[in-house]
Amino acid sequence: MRNLLFIYNPHSGKGMIKEKLSDIITCFVRNGYQVGVYPTQGRLDAKEQVIHTAYQYDMIVCSGGDGTLNEVISGLMELPQKPVLGYIPSGSTNDFSQGMRIPKDMLDAAAVAINGMPISVDIGGFGKKKFIYIAAFGAFTDVSYMTPQEMKNILGHQAYLIEAVTKLTNIRSYYVKIKYDAGVLEGDFLYGMITNSVSVGGFKGITGKNVVLDDGLFEVVLIKKPKNAIELNMALGAMIGMDIKSDAIVSFKTSKLIIDADEKVPWVLDGEYGGSPKHIKIINYKKAIKIMSGIAKK
Repeated sequence: MRNLLFIYNPHSGKGMIKEKLSDIITCFVRNGYQVGVYPTQGRLDAKEQVIHTAYQYDMIVCSGGDGTLNEVISGLMELPQKPVLGYIPSGSTNDFSQGMRIPKDMLDAAAVAINGMPISVDIGGFGKKKFIYIAAFGAFTDVSYMTPQEMKNILGHQAYLIEAVTKLTNIRSYYVKIKYDAGVLEGDFLYGMITNSVSVGGFKGITGKNVVLDDGLFEVVLIKKPKNAIELNMALGAMIGMDIKSDAIVSFKTSKLIIDADEKVPWVLDGEYGGSPKHIKIINYKKAIKIMSGIAKK
């Protein structure tokens, strides 16, 4: 019998995992797994659990929001041998699961975690930290981790939009110099994101077209400091995926970036605070981890 470790965040979303826990474990057992269950106890707990116990298991399945997934991924990246990962999303937005076609229904997602198609995906390196779908700085990037969990539980995706509106009067830009595969650029930027996802913040299309999760390349979108209110509105429209053309938008693909700023710049990694470095190197680990997806087998 194969061994499976199920790590879940009991507080993610509305705590709905508690109602489905028995059925999810039953799904694993019926598919031939001996199951170990671990509810996370606090921040970075999932990462530590993976680092210290994953070697005992043939497969890891985690349930929670993007932050929980990030912790498990970060733990797996520390291991020389990485078990296949299954994911049951239970957070408020769950951007990464959309690109992997993982169902929102927990029991359906559990079935995909066991019987889906294993796909190798790129993982981002942000200094010593890791991210699976986004590293971002600038306007509104603190919305995801500053929005109260209670608000997320009650309002879901709308909670992010409400919190974002409260930030409109505090928009500012950062002067940065960016070295990437095709050259160097610098300037004042309102917002910047380095992604490997088809959606961000629940908005599809914002990361660009032809997004491939295992090509070793990030999709990068930068928004220049607006000259006036009209440019600001266009930039905000672009940020939420509206089909708006603007000279303020810079986008490209790259396998790595080195970013230097004149001051400390706060970053968000997969919806959690990622630190405020003045200098950071961001690299793409191509096809670093296998994750079970709902993409049809060929």
